[in-house]
Amino acid sequence: MIRLTQTAKRAGCAAKHPPGYLFPLLRGLPPVTDPRVMVGTATADHAAVYRLTDDIALVMTTDFFTPIVDDPFDFGRVAATNAISDVYAMGGTPISALNIVGFPDDTLDGSILARILEGGADSARKAGIDIAGGHTIKTDEPIYGLSVTGTVSPSRVFSNTGAKAGDALVLTKPLGIGIITTAAKQDRDSLGAIGEVIELMATLNRTACEAMVASTARAATDITGFGLLGHLRNMTVGSGLSATLSLASVPILEAAKVYVAEGIAPGGTHANLRYLREYVQFDVPEQGQLLLCDAQTSGGLLIAIPENDAEHLIRDLLSRGAPCAVRIGTLEQGTPGAIVVTR
Repeated sequence: MIRLTQTAKRAGCAAKHPPGYLFPLLRGLPPVTDPRVMVGTATADHAAVYRLTDDIALVMTTDFFTPIVDDPFDFGRVAATNAISDVYAMGGTPISALNIVGFPDDTLDGSILARILEGGADSARKAGIDIAGGHTIKTDEPIYGLSVTGTVSPSRVFSNTGAKAGDALVLTKPLGIGIITTAAKQDRDSLGAIGEVIELMATLNRTACEAMVASTARAATDITGFGLLGHLRNMTVGSGLSATLSLASVPILEAAKVYVAEGIAPGGTHANLRYLREYVQFDVPEQGQLLLCDAQTSGGLLIAIPENDAEHLIRDLLSRGAPCAVRIGTLEQGTPGAIVVTR
């Protein structure tokens, strides 16, 4: 049996370039000037939004990475779920997708690629879409993901810039995915947590998006490679706000707490923390800091909603089957991008 995680140096969204490397590069690019682009690169959102008419806009995204789990079918469905999540984070409905494949056909059998593609197709079917085609190249490490197109009403786009002071922050999946998958890759998953994490990563944010769209929520992002605090910082910068959250309120997988205490965390998680220390005031130990900065793959939605409506959203999320629905903090007037983390 081939262990796919052993064929790549880095895994999942932890393989992303960290924000401290990426954002200076993006600032050097020409600005987007097309007035029909409603969401572009300026706010570090997860997808672009392009207005077609007064009633409909396209949501466009691409996401791919190296194996985060060993089983090819599971790798395919996790990678596809992660890519489709970008559309849900904008409040959109996916309509079609294309495969993105890099595969070392000189070292891995073609049947492995077939199973990866089958896993991706399985997640796409659960999202109600087909994978209509794609592109493959030869690479030294397996790479898989999707380019996804969706639709959204131009009047109901959930970017990370629309939050208001006083909004509550609601999270729909627990943290710790990066730490646990790293433990499994290193053969240190003593608690056998990887099975639960695979199912969590393969869970679409479809129902969470539906609850969000039906609510009075004003902004959203999904939690992936930059970690909870990295994506929250993008939201606070984009919305011109600061934020306060407590570590005790954040849902975290129990195995991740154990493993981070044993010194297990992906390189992407450490890179996130190094970048965020300039912007986050921590009143928690370093292990807690790493958990809040953990590079997630196919994480949940982080939703900003008026304080008075937060409990209704939480009840609706839970009734629709979201993995969790927890208020973790508040957005406030203050230095844009500043975050305070209490115990």
